Amino acid sequence: MYDVEDDKTYMKRTNSQQNQHNPTLDFISQTEKMEPNTASHRTPHSELTNGINKQSVVSSIPSVPVTVERKPFIQPDNDQVVQHTGTPRANIAVTKDHPEGTTENDWASKHRDQSVLQQHCDFFDRDHDGIIWPQDTYVGFHRVGFNILLSLLAVFIIHANFSYPTSPSWLPDPFFRVYLKNVHKAKHGSDSGTYDTEGRFVPQKFEDIFAKYSEGKDGITIYDVSKLLKGQRLIADPIGWGGAFFEWLATYIMLWPEDGKMRKEDIRGIYDGSLFYTIAERREKKQSEKSIGRNLLGKLATAVDKTGL
Repeated sequence: MYDVEDDKTYMKRTNSQQNQHNPTLDFISQTEKMEPNTASHRTPHSELTNGINKQSVVSSIPSVPVTVERKPFIQPDNDQVVQHTGTPRANIAVTKDHPEGTTENDWASKHRDQSVLQQHCDFFDRDHDGIIWPQDTYVGFHRVGFNILLSLLAVFIIHANFSYPTSPSWLPDPFFRVYLKNVHKAKHGSDSGTYDTEGRFVPQKFEDIFAKYSEGKDGITIYDVSKLLKGQRLIADPIGWGGAFFEWLATYIMLWPEDGKMRKEDIRGIYDGSLFYTIAERREKKQSEKSIGRNLLGKLATAVDKTGL
């Protein structure tokens, strides 16, 4: 016999189940109402959440003035002479003007088995045995124009700080020698970052020197260097502060530009060490010419004395 009461109970239970919250159905419903995938349908120039075009690089914001004051180097899209400027180069110091590094005198090819930091030190390793003695440093600085006092000061600063970090032993080197195979361990903080922690050359960091502190000009003055030293200074890093100051001061003294501006190409040549040889050869040639002139004057004076004129 048909039970009306049972039928009513069944209908109530069915309606109750239909009215229960079903997360799966809700998700499907919401998904159907959503617009097409914005990531796949966004046009190249649509705006991101920060109001900037997708293809733009946000390197400065007015709310943080220092990011406006020190704008980094951004490679133009139509300038791909040097690709991947943020990728360190192991054995060449590349720039837009020198995408193959230093090619004069076949420098890059001859030094392809050295890191750029090792190339920087190569000039001071007179016998090229991978070890720089204090006397090597003295002779090297003297060859590029430093007087006796400054050359001795350079020896003290360099070997007192860099000998132990590069030593192959846990014990300090009794002769304060610098070992080039470990010279990357002598990298200090508060520098430009052009050398990475393995001694490679980072084009982006090199270009940042001029973009941030010289307004993108093709050179840098002492005033610009002072801004660089302040801007790159890290907290609690006295060795790094002193090292950076000494290196830039030595660079300026060695180049001694007549207009007060150190050229970008000269600084690049110091990073890979090629400029040390150029300066030394230039000075030695000039000294040789002076010596020849003095000898000629001496012979002329002797001849005059003999003739009694």
